[in-house]
Amino acid sequence: MAIQTYNELKQKIEDTLNRTDIDNHIPDFIRMAEKGFNRDIRHWRMEKRANANLNTQYSSLPDDFLEPIRLQITSGNTSTLEMVGTFEISKLRMEANNTSGTPTNFTLIDGSIEVFPTPDTSYDLQILYYQTIPNLINSTDTNWILTNHPDAYLYGSLIHSAPFLMEDERTATWAALYKSAVSAINTESVRSKTSGSGGR
Repeated sequence: MAIQTYNELKQKIEDTLNRTDIDNHIPDFIRMAEKGFNRDIRHWRMEKRANANLNTQYSSLPDDFLEPIRLQITSGNTSTLEMVGTFEISKLRMEANNTSGTPTNFTLIDGSIEVFPTPDTSYDLQILYYQTIPNLINSTDTNWILTNHPDAYLYGSLIHSAPFLMEDERTATWAALYKSAVSAINTESVRSKTSGSGGR
């Protein structure tokens, strides 16, 4: 059967396991698979832009933030902020006597974006980042992974069913199939961004 919705995914997992007594646990297997996606997959479909007003040393991250790609000041002369470590940004601030100015660097700390120098005025900031993959919750829910790569969802969920069902002998098979599916997703993204570059 085709897998196009959350309900259909749950049914496919049940059919594959040939178990009718684990309905309450299947959503947990799927949720753990989704957590794995956020660790293992980086695809252009996860890229998202957000705009913010940058006027303080610390700014909140978007709720669905997973990993930064690029931060740019877009007001005035556009400039890209360079990412540095938390120790390095502290050192830069100390060496500059904590003077304010146009931000040139950023780091992630305590769930926030810290910039250096501290803004001397208000700047328009554009954040390009990887967003977390939307969870399947309602019966008819879908997302781009389920639509385009249902095998990743299926095998990612089955991996987490094996220890629960004490069927560890099948874990290696499902793990290999999951790894193959994830590799195909990541490769697809790379190819889509380099297909016109002349590279091979």
